[in-house]
Amino acid sequence: MSVGTIVFSKKGRDKGRAMVVLKCEGEYLTLADGRLRTLEKPKKKKIKHVQITNTQVEMQPPCGRALQDADIRKHLKKYNEVPEGGKEHCQKTM
Repeated sequence: MSVGTIVFSKKGRDKGRAMVVLKCEGEYLTLADGRLRTLEKPKKKKIKHVQITNTQVEMQPPCGRALQDADIRKHLKKYNEVPEGGKEHCQKTM
């Protein structure tokens, strides 16, 4: 596990959401998605509660500027898109 790895949440309110690893601290990861979990307010989650992918994101934007939430959203855009037809991927609970 390294900084810049894309992971998917397996548990919690953010289940199924793609996020980027900002920091690794023992069994905890600090994650951000650029929208709900910004760089100023990242999510701390245990490694066992995420699904790790083999995809890495470049964490150093061009021109030497600081990383922004828009950069993270751009990298995660294809992972968080809703499939055609709206909420078909959601399970009905009744």
